Amino acid sequence: MSNVLGIAAIIMLLLLFLKVPVYIAVLGGAMVYFAANPGINAAIFAQQAIRGTESISLMAIPFFVCSGVVMNYTGVTKRIMNFCEKITGRLPGGLAQVNILLSTIMGGLSGSNIADAAMESKIMVPPMVEKGFSLEFSSVVTAASSMITPLIPPGIAMILYGSIANVSIGKLFVSGIGVGLLLCITMMILTGYISAKRGYTTLTSEKMTAKKFWEAFKPAFLPLLLPIIIIGGIRVGIFTATEAGAVSIIYALLLGIIFRELRIKDLGKCLKDTVGTTAAIMLIVAAASVFSWTLTNERIPQMLTQWMIATLHNRYIFLLVVNIFLLIIGMFIEGNASMIILVPLLAPIAKELGINEIQFAMIYIFNNAIGALSPPMGTLMFVTCSITKCKTAAFIKEAVPYYILLLVNLLLLTWVEPFTTFLVNLIY
Repeated sequence: MSNVLGIAAIIMLLLLFLKVPVYIAVLGGAMVYFAANPGINAAIFAQQAIRGTESISLMAIPFFVCSGVVMNYTGVTKRIMNFCEKITGRLPGGLAQVNILLSTIMGGLSGSNIADAAMESKIMVPPMVEKGFSLEFSSVVTAASSMITPLIPPGIAMILYGSIANVSIGKLFVSGIGVGLLLCITMMILTGYISAKRGYTTLTSEKMTAKKFWEAFKPAFLPLLLPIIIIGGIRVGIFTATEAGAVSIIYALLLGIIFRELRIKDLGKCLKDTVGTTAAIMLIVAAASVFSWTLTNERIPQMLTQWMIATLHNRYIFLLVVNIFLLIIGMFIEGNASMIILVPLLAPIAKELGINEIQFAMIYIFNNAIGALSPPMGTLMFVTCSITKCKTAAFIKEAVPYYILLLVNLLLLTWVEPFTTFLVNLIY
């Protein structure tokens, strides 16, 4: 690696530490590289930024973001939450369990962990505190459960990974169901244990009857069909993953008409929220594409591939090294940015070592999800704490059991391939 690229990387990391917006920090590092290499045509800078956002697969991002926003305005969230309350009402830590299950189901509707964390920080944490849960525990459960969102289709992280690594987004969606459910179930078990130990109350002591279940399920039935429509449509070949995003918008609007809760004036707000969220994601994609080109120009992918193949002959050792590396990177760099820079480096090596492409994709996405919760720059941690007014130090201390749980889940995905591939093999 040249000294110039090293300086560019240091400047990028320094800007990230100073909490400069991610896309500006990444572009800043790339600009230093281009400025110090006058022999490189400056037009490449703009070309790469534009090219990075031109993938057809990335069009799915604004579609799914829009459908998630529309559903928040159509009363879908309220119906899903009522359903979750009925399902988890008798479990220890009732509202905390509702929080986790709500994130899992909403992951199939919004695809954005930040949006999920912000929403649940507003609607779930206040009633949890009123019920006797500590502010720190309520905040941690909210942030940790939001990690499930990018793992459940149509997670934006899976769309990005698939477009970068040329992996079937449909297969990633199917794999995400299994991985998301694994995290949901293990997180509910841990939350139940902690809640029982601390005496956090259940929502109800009444037994669930078929009648009560149907009363809760009936209003949530149509929203719950969306993930099935997306996966089924892609698998059967009715539409692509990108077209599925457009279908989800139409479906969300139909729900608004059926439920009679979507007002015309809300459409402007929906579009505004969609544009803001999509612009933030695509700016990071464009910036990271430029920086990724600088790495390629310095032959970093080729050299790294040669070194790893020559040094790490065992696939499991490679995965262990990658996990440690990504966990450290995730503490400092936003997940989407690191994905665009690192996936082109690591995915070919994984393929060369015979690692299943779906398994490696889900391991990478899971690492990114952990990074979003990890200090010092975890976005989920900061978004949740900023809304709930929980102190960061108290949040980190309370989150220790959940960090351990996440590492255990990561090892399961790493060492036991069927956790990521069983459903894919079953359906495809």
